[in-house]
Order: sequence, then C-alpha cells, then structure tokens
Amino acid sequence: MTAQAIPRLRLRRKSRSPALALVALVAVVAVAGALILYLLWPSWPKVPLARDVPALPITVAGVLFNVPPEAIRAPVQRQPGAHERVDLVFLWPSLTPPPLAGDATPAPPMVDAGDGLPAPSADDRLFVTIAPLGPVLSPAERLHTIYPRYFATQATARPDGLAVLPFRPGTPYEGEDLIYFAEKPEQFFALCTQTVRSVPGTCICERSADAAEITLRFPREWLQDWRSVAAGFDQLIAQLHARGG
Repeated sequence: MTAQAIPRLRLRRKSRSPALALVALVAVVAVAGALILYLLWPSWPKVPLARDVPALPITVAGVLFNVPPEAIRAPVQRQPGAHERVDLVFLWPSLTPPPLAGDATPAPPMVDAGDGLPAPSADDRLFVTIAPLGPVLSPAERLHTIYPRYFATQATARPDGLAVLPFRPGTPYEGEDLIYFAEKPEQFFALCTQTVRSVPGTCICERSADAAEITLRFPREWLQDWRSVAAGFDQLIAQLHARGG
C-alpha cells in the first residue's frame, strides 16, 4: 500500500508544479512591472518655477542649448541633460517665455510698428521645437534639392522683397507655399499653409544647429513684417545656441 501511495503522490506533485511555476512567474513579472512603472513615471514640480531661474543646459543630438525653463512646454522636460527633443514657446515679439500660471503681470499695450501695421499682440506665441536632424537633409539642402521638384508655377514677387512659390496638387506639400527672400533665399524662407476660408495660414521656418534642427512655427500674417521676424529668429537662436544661426 505504501508503494502504491508514493507514485500517486509523485504524480500529483508533477501535475501541480507547472501551475505553481506559472503563478510565480506572473507574480514576479507584475512586481517588476510595477517597480519599473514607479521608477519611470514622470513627476511634475509641485512648486512653480521662479522667474529668475537660470537657463538649463540641455543637449539634443549632442548639441548644447541654454533653455529658459519657463519656455519649456512639457514639465517633464524641465531638467538639464540629454533630451530626445524639447518643445518651447515664447511670446512675440518680446521673445520671452510666457507668464507662469497665476502670474498677474499685465501685458504691455499694443503699439504701432510705424508702417501702419499694428505690432503683434503680447498674446501671440512662437512655438519652437528642437529635435535631432538625423538622416534628413538640412533645411538649406531641402531648399535647393527637394522643394523645386514640386513647384507648380513660377514665383510671384511681392513688393516687400519676398517671393511666393505654390506647390503642385498631389504632392507632399499640397496646399502650401514656399515663401522666401527673393535676393537671398538662404537668409530667410518658410513653408506656409494657405489661408482657407476662416482658417488662417501658419508657417514653419527650419534652421539647423550642427546635428540638431530648430523648427519655428508662427502665423502666416507675421510675414507682413518678415524682416523683423527673420531678425527675431536669429536673435532667439543665438540666445538658445550661441554657435547656431
């Protein structure tokens, strides 16, 4: 009888061991997952940053930038060190970070720019993204090698020195215009969506800084004073990256 009981006991242990091992494995994976999630979960600062906090040294694609923390849109990016990308926002035309939440500092009044056009209001935003250039051609190379493949017609000259080139329908840039300084396109050019009904056009101006690319997004109507816009972009890039521009 004892000899018969031992094999039965062994059979029962063998049948239960895979289930127990599976349960143990699931438990270990769950604990490890919870620990990793806890360690990687982003934490947001509970106390708002002071306005006099110095610029943060941030690297993107190995390129050093000095970024004011108030200008960083994602709180999780407000720390020094290496980042995959950084998303910023600045007031135009002051090129200062927007006020913090709860900041009751009054906005400066609008003034006339001197040419009959009102200066951009203090509520206008300039959105800036710094990301690796990667295998993509630099903005200047795209200007001469990629964009000309998709032009629809000849450029139209504007009285202010800009030229406008629409892209053909059915191309990757359908519904957009290439707007550039006619005398020296490398000095200033932007890709702009066309105004459709009540939807205003927007523009992106791309600049390279070593292995990084700086993308500036702004309303198309700013191009009414494009020389000030170009100068402001140069000034901002010089502040963020002294060797850029």
